[in-house]
Amino acid sequence: MDFQVIVDNFGFLFVQGFLGFGELAGGTLRLAIPAIVLGFALGIVIGLARLAETGFIRFLATIYVEFFRGVPLVMVIFWFWFIIPNLLKVSLPEYGVALTAFVIFEPAYLGEIIRAGIQSVPQGQLEAAAATGLSRGRTMRHIVLPQALRNMIPALVTQFIVLLKDTSLASIIGYIDLTKAAQIVNNREIRPFELYLFIAVVYWCFSYAMSRYAQRLERRLSPP
Repeated sequence: MDFQVIVDNFGFLFVQGFLGFGELAGGTLRLAIPAIVLGFALGIVIGLARLAETGFIRFLATIYVEFFRGVPLVMVIFWFWFIIPNLLKVSLPEYGVALTAFVIFEPAYLGEIIRAGIQSVPQGQLEAAAATGLSRGRTMRHIVLPQALRNMIPALVTQFIVLLKDTSLASIIGYIDLTKAAQIVNNREIRPFELYLFIAVVYWCFSYAMSRYAQRLERRLSPP
């Protein structure tokens, strides 16, 4: 084994491929972070829609969740890469395609986590809030969501970690993330073991860091 290939190409592999800094557009974190933020925001909407009093809104949210949970993510990426440009007669950059696919796909899972978290709040607290005259919106903001978020943390972080690792699927359309950067270097250096071991270690380190931070956050938010 010769890990000199990692040292020689560290800037391209980590700085460009993982962090997204460099001449070429790309980066795992550059894709994962906005996908997590936007996907979580849309997931809140989907989760609340699944609990809406209006049956039609619940129906639409259910169709959305069941459809995207029933198809592979790679299929959604291909839809935006091949089908949407043909329909709209415009070419889409790799980053835009990948980010759009993740932002649309992930809320199907995040919405269910949020729905379950909201339903985990005891019904008695909702009744107490209604008795004090709080509106449904204020009850949700000030009483339900803070408690639900604490209950959601483990499942949310698990899904965020899955999303971080799933960004490697964007390499199939040429997006230069960590996996694609390793493929490019391997085509030149022919060092698959060293390169793919390196990217596995990078993914594991960041996934473990996210998991540990979530545990600390959960302990901090838990009542004494």
